[in-house]
Amino acid sequence: MFSLPKAGYMVDSKSRFVKFVQIPVGAQAFYFVKTLTKKQVLLACPVKFRVKLLSWNVNGFRAGVRKGFYDFLGKQKPDILCIQEVKQHEPPQLPLEFSNYSLVWNPAERKGYAGTATLSMAKPLSAKKGIGVKKFDSEGRVITTEFEEFYVVNAYFPNSQRGLARLDFKMEFNKKFTKFVNGLNRKKPVVACGDFNVAHTEIDIARPKDNMNNAGFTPQERAWMTDLLSQGYVDTFRYFHPDAKNKYSWWSYRFNARERNIGWRIDYVIVPERFVDRVAKAFILDSVPGSDHAPVGIEIK
Repeated sequence: MFSLPKAGYMVDSKSRFVKFVQIPVGAQAFYFVKTLTKKQVLLACPVKFRVKLLSWNVNGFRAGVRKGFYDFLGKQKPDILCIQEVKQHEPPQLPLEFSNYSLVWNPAERKGYAGTATLSMAKPLSAKKGIGVKKFDSEGRVITTEFEEFYVVNAYFPNSQRGLARLDFKMEFNKKFTKFVNGLNRKKPVVACGDFNVAHTEIDIARPKDNMNNAGFTPQERAWMTDLLSQGYVDTFRYFHPDAKNKYSWWSYRFNARERNIGWRIDYVIVPERFVDRVAKAFILDSVPGSDHAPVGIEIK
């Protein structure tokens, strides 16, 4: 049976910090719980609080579970985990040890395709599915969760596909996404993360010359990324690792691409310039197996 220690600090279901003390009464034990202000928490706890946010395209949630998703979750213990390409219509029943996570599930109408999900230790103040455009929202591409100090926008961008069959569709999505994020950012900072399906610059792809004008590396897609960042946003990985080479988040399953590190960096965590000083680190967990993508993340202080 799960039991709390005799005393400690925790976050309750309403995202409040509380102090609890076990008081034995006869053969039973009761808990005295007191809600703390943020200042009281900082005074009471000698450690610095950080929020670990991870984003991962799992390429199928069921497949991810078979390949160790819950082991990953238990080891990493993210405060917020944004998942893309769940490919599952019904939300999963989380194992008991992860029942403290709040889950927002946004599947595509088409079964076995796309979809997103957001897990968070603190229950969001609000949650919204989509960006208000039916043809995009029917594919389950965006979840927005609101927390006290920021929004988290979890996004799975369309793939332009072979022959650029969906490039126009993607560029329209990109335009609507930018407008949506800018609207939120006027209210409070936005942490936008997910599989953007674009390698921004030549340093973000192993073989840039071979992929010019291919899906995910077209001038149109790359120019959109440049324009988004010019509107006051920061690519957190490049902020902390401006010259890092051979750091990728996606590899083809073909030709042993991952073993040879012939990859693309197409998964991002983007924050507003005014929020970047709250970011302690940004990273790619490129040794994590289980998908053709690696998890990416930041720590917020």
